[in-house]
Amino acid sequence: MGDSRQRQPVDLVIADKSPLVQSAMATLFSADERFHLVAVCADGDRFLEAVGRLSFRVGVIGWDMPYLNGRGVLEALRERAATPRIVVYSGNSGSDVPRHVMHLGGAGFCSKSESPERLLETVLAVAEGRMVFPFIDIHRAANDPLAGLTAREHELLASLAGGRTNAQIAADMDISLNTVKFHLKNLYGKLTVHNRAQAVACYLKARGIGES
Repeated sequence: MGDSRQRQPVDLVIADKSPLVQSAMATLFSADERFHLVAVCADGDRFLEAVGRLSFRVGVIGWDMPYLNGRGVLEALRERAATPRIVVYSGNSGSDVPRHVMHLGGAGFCSKSESPERLLETVLAVAEGRMVFPFIDIHRAANDPLAGLTAREHELLASLAGGRTNAQIAADMDISLNTVKFHLKNLYGKLTVHNRAQAVACYLKARGIGES
């Protein structure tokens, strides 16, 4: 067996909306010689800026962040050729979140209810090329019609379910009516539906709303 002390520390960047969590994670990783903390970010936009200008192996990000959330970060990284491996560290541990993280190309998920040691273990495993997730029903993931939607499409679908008209959606999102229609066409295609009513029905069924 090799001597773990000879391994290069894992370069990482962390991002979380909470200054308290930022400070706690910075202390945790800085105190462990297996890691090299490169930067700390307060939101997804700043994390993506760090990806563009810094070199690091693993990013530990929150799921609910201002300006750009975890979903948005993962979607943006899918468009880039070489990116760090991402661990989502979140208190939002509902069954859908780890599933979405995996679908969007994340390498791991760790709940904030877990011990700090579990977070360290997750980051080390991801740095070594493994994926670390809680149990996920893969059959459900493969059959979730909403799993492949972008953040904008999720927002659009929620607006449809809320009864917003195309004109109201355009005003809400500060985009043109034609752009709304373009997004709707793409949305209907992904959901394999033909109209607004069918899209809303698909959304409600996927969310388990209205089921007995």
